[in-house]
Amino acid sequence: MKRRDFLKSVSGLAAGAALPAMPSVISTAYADARSETLLIVSEGGPNNLDIHGVGTNVPGYEVSWNCYDRLISHEMKSGPGGVPYYDRDKFKGELAEDFKIDEMSVTFKLRKNAKFHDGTPVTAKDVKWSLDRAVSVGGFPTFQMSAGSLTKPEQFVVIDDHTVRVDFLKKDKLTIPDLAVIVPCIVNSELVKKNASEKDPWGLEFTKQQTAGSGAYKVTKWTAGTEVIMERNDDWVCGPLPKIKRVIWRMVPQAGNRRALLERGDADISYELPNKDFQEMKANGKLNVVSLPFSNGIQYIGMNVTKPPFDNPKVRQAVAYALPYQKIMDAVMFGLANPMFGAAKDKPTEVAWPQPHKYNTDIEKAKALLAEAGYAGGFETTISFDLNFAGVNEPLCVLVQESLAQIGIKTTINKVPGANWRTELNKKEMPLFTNVFSGWLDYPEYFFYWCYHGNNSVFNTMSYKSAEMDKLIDGARTAAASGDKAAYDKDVKGFVDLAFTDIPRIPLYQPFVNVAMQKNISGYQYWFHRRLDYRAMAKG
Repeated sequence: MKRRDFLKSVSGLAAGAALPAMPSVISTAYADARSETLLIVSEGGPNNLDIHGVGTNVPGYEVSWNCYDRLISHEMKSGPGGVPYYDRDKFKGELAEDFKIDEMSVTFKLRKNAKFHDGTPVTAKDVKWSLDRAVSVGGFPTFQMSAGSLTKPEQFVVIDDHTVRVDFLKKDKLTIPDLAVIVPCIVNSELVKKNASEKDPWGLEFTKQQTAGSGAYKVTKWTAGTEVIMERNDDWVCGPLPKIKRVIWRMVPQAGNRRALLERGDADISYELPNKDFQEMKANGKLNVVSLPFSNGIQYIGMNVTKPPFDNPKVRQAVAYALPYQKIMDAVMFGLANPMFGAAKDKPTEVAWPQPHKYNTDIEKAKALLAEAGYAGGFETTISFDLNFAGVNEPLCVLVQESLAQIGIKTTINKVPGANWRTELNKKEMPLFTNVFSGWLDYPEYFFYWCYHGNNSVFNTMSYKSAEMDKLIDGARTAAASGDKAAYDKDVKGFVDLAFTDIPRIPLYQPFVNVAMQKNISGYQYWFHRRLDYRAMAKG
């Protein structure tokens, strides 16, 4: 996108106001509108506005977080470099003005003045319907709810119009945190039911295209692949009224164009730029650049273990020895990541995640393992990546392609459009791929429940199944709930060791969230979902 086209698209910030003819005179109305409007540019945008939708991508999370409320949220604390950071262990009410946790249930008192965007009051019936929907639609949302042992509609009980109780099926340390993630958002049930059908009882087609929440913002325009416009909900009561009145989020595919728009002051915020750009922008000091490690997250190379040749552990180990780890760190990440490889051979396993494995680049060892596996001549395969994050994924895949060629593995790079990526992952047919997973709840057993358990969630992208692994993950969850530290430590170390022996996915590094913004932007907060929260942001 050219600068003049971008400026043209945002010049109507104040009720269609255009820039005045005299550049030296900027109208007060325009200046006010500009100061209350956040202009975001990114590589990709949402493919669905509903977190409960089929195949909703990561940018879709950002819309849901800002446009819907949940019963509870997290308190903030000071994080690395003084950046506000969500507090994993402290919760506060959002739609709930008060909540009481008992031994086997939690009871929420709703704010009596909360309204949906269409003016309808938010009631306990809406809460129940929304939580029923989350545990019933299947796919990602239902699996996410199960991570906190929230699996049955009977668990959600309406006491009166403004009181709802959530019953626990069992003691689970993850239940309360799981009610504060993006999925258990509260939906305008009457509005959605009016737009549902026999084939689509939860109204997913309707909410794919428009928001139906009570959150601080509402989508007023969405052109898929081009832009999202969100306006502040002036009736929002679940927190202080945001300073930002309007968010214009533009999709600008070329990283160079996004950087130019930022450096000229034509855009306020960008992310998903090449790490080299972030390092250079940090050095020149004209913009604020925040870099923080993903909580509970890694970028990895995954292999489909259900099909030859990656069903053979020796082939997977060969790939682990062939990867060009340090080249990726230097040439793709420019140091903006924590390495997750090359741990010392005598380093004990920690009760922590993520942590480095002991593989390092060793081409001769990789060749020997491939020969032992019966593939001395190598083989051909494809390596796939998400085009929404091409800035990192494409050069990473090129380096992996070059390195694997040295042991006889010939790879074709498959670039998957961002809008289709989650759907392709769901099919579990890609033989070799790179992806990022960051667990919303910052506990090792939560990460492994999603990525390695035989329940085979969408994020067990390798279709890996091991009875021993399941026993260790389930054991850690049980031990965490009962406070048995010795059993917990043993099980966590056990599942980390098994993951690194069977190596169905190969951790490369713990990525950093990098966000560049103008100096007059304040209020950025780091959240577990790594997306922007507009509610605390302001422009000076």
